[in-house]
Amino acid sequence: MAAPTHPLMPHATAAWLVDNSGLTFDQIATFCGLHILEVQAIADDTAATKLTGRDPIRNGELTQEELDRGQANPDYALKLSRQPEQSRRTTGPRYTPVSKRQDKPKGILWVVKNHPEITDNQISKLIGTTKTTIAAIRDKTHWDYANLTPIDPVTLGLTSQREMDALVASAAKKAGIDTSPDLGKLGEDRAALVAELQAERVAAAAAAEAALSGEVRSEPTTALERGEALFRK
Repeated sequence: MAAPTHPLMPHATAAWLVDNSGLTFDQIATFCGLHILEVQAIADDTAATKLTGRDPIRNGELTQEELDRGQANPDYALKLSRQPEQSRRTTGPRYTPVSKRQDKPKGILWVVKNHPEITDNQISKLIGTTKTTIAAIRDKTHWDYANLTPIDPVTLGLTSQREMDALVASAAKKAGIDTSPDLGKLGEDRAALVAELQAERVAAAAAAEAALSGEVRSEPTTALERGEALFRK
C-alpha cells in the first residue's frame, strides 16, 4: 500500500490551518490535497457547512518545525509527518450496520440448524451477537422465533465465506467430525455414472443407425406397441 500523502481529514485540517497559521492558500491546498478554491471557501465561510478545525500538529501529521518552514517561505511545500492509524477493533463483538442487525436472528438460526457443532461463543464472535440471543433461538423462546427463516449469514452479509468456512472446519475438528470426502464412495459413484453414460451413448448410436438403415424393430418394446400388435393379429 502506498504511503499516505495527505491528512486523514483534509477539509477540517485546512480549516485549522486557515485559522491558526500564516500559510498561503496554495500551501494549504497542496498539503491537504484540496483545490485552492476549496480553501478559499473555507476561509470565507462560504462552504456548505462550517467545519471544526483539526489540529494536524496534535494529531502527529505535521511538526511545528515544518509549519514554521512553510510560514517563512510561501513557496515551500509542507511534508506530511505520518498518517495516524485508524482505530481498529481488537476485542468485543463484531460491529454490524444498523440495517443488517434485524437479520442476525435469521443467521443464528441457520447456523444452529446446519452446524450444531459450532458453539454459542463461536456464533457470537462470527455474527456479533449475544449468547442470550443465541440461547433463546436454540430453545425457541426468542420473541420472534415463529417468524424467523434460517438464512446463511454469508448471504445476509453478516460474515464472509472465508470466515464461515474456517469456523465450520475448526468446529468440526474440535467435535471430532470427519469432513474429508469418502474417496471410495466417490469412486463408485463416478464409475456408475461413466457406465450409465456409456450405455446411453451406445443405445443412441444404435437407434440412429437403425433409423438411417430403415430397420424396424422385430419385437414390440412398449405396452402400447404390444397392444397394437395384438390388434393387428
